[in-house]
Amino acid sequence: MTDYSIFPKINATLNGSSAVLLVTGRALIARGKMAAHRAVMIAAFVTSSLFLTSYLYYHWPGHGGIVYFHGPGWARILYRTILTSHTILAIVIVPMVLITLTRGLREQFDRHRAIARWTYPLWLYVSVTGVIVYLMLFHLFS
Repeated sequence: MTDYSIFPKINATLNGSSAVLLVTGRALIARGKMAAHRAVMIAAFVTSSLFLTSYLYYHWPGHGGIVYFHGPGWARILYRTILTSHTILAIVIVPMVLITLTRGLREQFDRHRAIARWTYPLWLYVSVTGVIVYLMLFHLFS
């Protein structure tokens, strides 16, 4: 039987890496460093794509399965609130990231900026809350 226990750590690392890359990319564009911004944002996209692939593989039937939260009542409410918002926004963010990235690569900068204003904070939220969910499941309340 294959051991899938490393996948949550991999997934949290990929989420955390995406968050760092997003903040870095935002800082670069604020300084007018367009080429560096582009490279870092592509890296954030690749990292998030690797996360999604790893996450789906881990949760595929017969692999990692379901992980149950074992925290106390107040923490359970907090966990479920974070998990619910994370999950909904993780679904919403996929097409937004694709549109934002496409507009940037096509140099449609006005249209890129218009959607990036929304994509950036939502994508960052999803990346950060992915790490928080991991910490709550595997370290804080395990």
